[in-house]
Amino acid sequence: MDQIWQRFPYSWLIVGGLLSISIIVMYMIKRVILVQLQKIKPSDGQPVSNILLVSLSKPLNILILVANIYLLQYLLVKCALISELLSLKVDKAAQIGIVVALLVFAERFCSHLASHYSQTSDVVRTSQSIIKGTSKILIIGIGGLVILGTLGISITPLVASLGITSLAVALALQPTLENFFSGVQLVIDKPIRVGDFVELDSGEQGFVERIGWRSTWIKMLANNLVVMPNSMLSQSKIINYDYPEKELSVPVDVGVHYDSDLEHVERVTLEVARQILHSHKWGINNYQTFVVFHTFDSSSINFTVMLRAEEYFNRFFIKSAFIKALHARFRQEGIVIPYPIRAINTAQEQPKSTSS
Repeated sequence: MDQIWQRFPYSWLIVGGLLSISIIVMYMIKRVILVQLQKIKPSDGQPVSNILLVSLSKPLNILILVANIYLLQYLLVKCALISELLSLKVDKAAQIGIVVALLVFAERFCSHLASHYSQTSDVVRTSQSIIKGTSKILIIGIGGLVILGTLGISITPLVASLGITSLAVALALQPTLENFFSGVQLVIDKPIRVGDFVELDSGEQGFVERIGWRSTWIKMLANNLVVMPNSMLSQSKIINYDYPEKELSVPVDVGVHYDSDLEHVERVTLEVARQILHSHKWGINNYQTFVVFHTFDSSSINFTVMLRAEEYFNRFFIKSAFIKALHARFRQEGIVIPYPIRAINTAQEQPKSTSS
């Protein structure tokens, strides 16, 4: 090696200078090309091309490094500054660099693709974290096997040992895997979606904040979170108030005196109900409200008025406005909402007089 250095005293300097110039020129060309492509107006009909452009920056940096590794190898061989064994090692390093660049590109592309379609697809938005996590694990696993194959390591025994190890890990992580696959089931079956207002069988109500790979977060009306493991949630009874649509009926129970004219009561009640549905900001003004009499109670004849609200949370305000308006209208019309009446028969409870 000393003889080579003596024969070519300036060879290392020339190699280093050429390599530096190559790196700078390639990096500048990459920046110019990417900047020019980013100036092109993105097309809404071609989101994949835009995502490809965003995902290219880091992989291109790695490819520039790989290209210069090959250039370095060529210059060193040309100047007889490297042995054949070391040249093979440099070649292996360059091949690994290419694999790493492809892995980085695949991971960034999948991540950006999931983020893009989460804005337009309920399924992707609900399962975004699961998709990103699963794709990253698959890419790293496949990339690791490819790198081992590139290094000349036989992966067949490794795959066989991984099968046994995976079985042991699966048994040890059974609750975690159960939650993961339950989360996948929730995403595919779609009983709930992010943003839905739901009620659990344990009584908690709230908006679905996030469906993760292990648990689902539900934000309650009191501004606190219920974190439910996916395995428990998939086996629970869930009431989804936003499915199949957010509109829902709002029943209101009312009772009137037995002496009331029921036709008059029904007419007045429907007028008030239609007025509320038309005037209230969360009412459905084209809904055909109706009244159903259903019970002869102990002190009143009971009936139900059916209203309609835009979503579950609005039902409380619609019902409150209707009760206030109906109470005022009944008072104007002389319709009585009776108090509960109880008749006490004291005569039969008096002790019988005994003859002396």
